[in-house]
Amino acid sequence: MRGLHGFPTIESVERQLRVISDLPLRPQDETECRRCDVHCDKVVHPGACLEGSCPFLYAYEEVGRTYVGCMQKVFDVEIDLELLKEGQRGRSGFGAVKAQRQPLPMCKAEVSSCYEHRTDRLGCVNPEFFELPQGSPTFRVITRIPAED
Repeated sequence: MRGLHGFPTIESVERQLRVISDLPLRPQDETECRRCDVHCDKVVHPGACLEGSCPFLYAYEEVGRTYVGCMQKVFDVEIDLELLKEGQRGRSGFGAVKAQRQPLPMCKAEVSSCYEHRTDRLGCVNPEFFELPQGSPTFRVITRIPAED
């Protein structure tokens, strides 16, 4: 928001300060971000769990149908196995479901954004949210303490 002569208004400055103060300590551990008008969610692909023989994928039978889910509750839905396989045969695969907790390193995960046309000119206010698990830290911190003479 710009006021008279193109200067920021008090409202716009207060909004920016509120967004900055709301940032968490580890935003990459969250599963959704609503800090701006673009809404982002971390999603996982259950079809990749099936194809990769994920050790955390469980199955059970009920009323003559087999359902699969995640023991780690990365996704919290249970999916009909036959429909999952049928969806995977399609050109774009079964698709993604919203992650309910931080995806594991072996999960096929990504960030899904909607309302991208609402991005303002400064871009994302929470870029760390887009960091996905890599299995191990991507950098090491080494310090040298000088010896006392």
